[in-house]
Amino acid sequence: MSHVPHDLHEDFPGQADRISVLKQQDRHFAQLVERYNDINREVHRAETLVAPMADHAESELRRSRALLKDQIRAALRG
Repeated sequence: MSHVPHDLHEDFPGQADRISVLKQQDRHFAQLVERYNDINREVHRAETLVAPMADHAESELRRSRALLKDQIRAALRG
């Protein structure tokens, strides 16, 4: 557990411009990114004990974040 937020631009190096363009052009993609960022902040707050939560709740957030990242990855490939 790293306690570092999983920024999309770091997770997808070299894709920052494509992410920005897709966010502007594709409403669904923008919603995926927004949900990813919201959940990512929640996970980070839980990891750093700013907003602690039960382990199972944190695990569920991590799973949701991973699923969103997979969807974002697929959109970036498309």
